[in-house]
Amino acid sequence: MRTWLNNVLLAIRTIAQGMYITLWYFIQTYRRKTFTERYEYPELPVPVKPRYRGYHRFDLTTCIGCDKCARACPVDCIYIEKEKAKPPAKGFIVNGFKIDYTKCMFCALCVDPCPVDCIFMGSNYDISCYSRDGCIVDYAKLPLEVAWGQATLNPTAVAASKLTAEPVWVKPPPTAAPAAPAKS
Repeated sequence: MRTWLNNVLLAIRTIAQGMYITLWYFIQTYRRKTFTERYEYPELPVPVKPRYRGYHRFDLTTCIGCDKCARACPVDCIYIEKEKAKPPAKGFIVNGFKIDYTKCMFCALCVDPCPVDCIFMGSNYDISCYSRDGCIVDYAKLPLEVAWGQATLNPTAVAASKLTAEPVWVKPPPTAAPAAPAKS
């Protein structure tokens, strides 16, 4: 009988400790400030940790057009338009560098393979838009001080870079197969 009574008391004590912790966090929920009381979000940016993986930063002046970032992307959200440089120069000239943020997972797998470190993850977390077309950012059309920089990516400049509505990728027309020689 004594063992049974000790087990009952132990169960009651354990339940009381658990309920105390539950009630403590329940009360703390109503005591803490709301998000907008802690941060003045629209006016001041919310502080983020140094390792935060936000929207990309891209430096068009150092990009060599190697396509390694696009090949490393697991969801194929990076589109690079390039053309071969004129004969005295070597390499490629990058005309467009688009990232489709409706597909992007922010995994940073595109950052590591870049041999010249022209792409890295920034600290911005908010580029608001009203359509899916607004989620495609062409870093080649952005001003250099907007596209490259750790702190901000100006939504107004991003919106201005999207004024020309162009499809990201157009399927090339099918090539006609050569006609078979006629049998005589």
